[in-house]
Amino acid sequence: MQLRSLLASSAMLALLAGCAAGPMEQGEESEAASSEENYQGSLPCRNCDGIDLDVVMEGEEQSAAEERTFTLNAEYRNHPQNPPDENYEGNWEVLSGTPSDPDATVYELTPDGDGQIYYFLRVDDSTLELIDPERRRFENGETLQLTRQ
Repeated sequence: MQLRSLLASSAMLALLAGCAAGPMEQGEESEAASSEENYQGSLPCRNCDGIDLDVVMEGEEQSAAEERTFTLNAEYRNHPQNPPDENYEGNWEVLSGTPSDPDATVYELTPDGDGQIYYFLRVDDSTLELIDPERRRFENGETLQLTRQ
């Protein structure tokens, strides 16, 4: 079952991965006032040495939905088929609770255009963990964590 969870999470990341330039800056004042969090980690990959994932979330939880944006970049290390890096951008929402913790904070990342919605549990102030669409943690959750940079 743990292998199935690992494969499911790797497949989710394969669709999710990507990074593009963040929103256009409007000068130094806007730059200083904007809130940006960058999370990075290396996730397991069945056919390669890992998937290096970089997620940048801009905006604050209290901001209007259109002001909360993200970019995501996934790079496959030593994959036999050399797939291109995957890049996504879109908006993120804050959800409350998981089946096991009604007070948990979950971020829902919705890519622009086609793409699957992804969910990250805020483990603590410096850690996000990829979880399933039902907001449940995978058995191998510690291998699906990103750390704030």
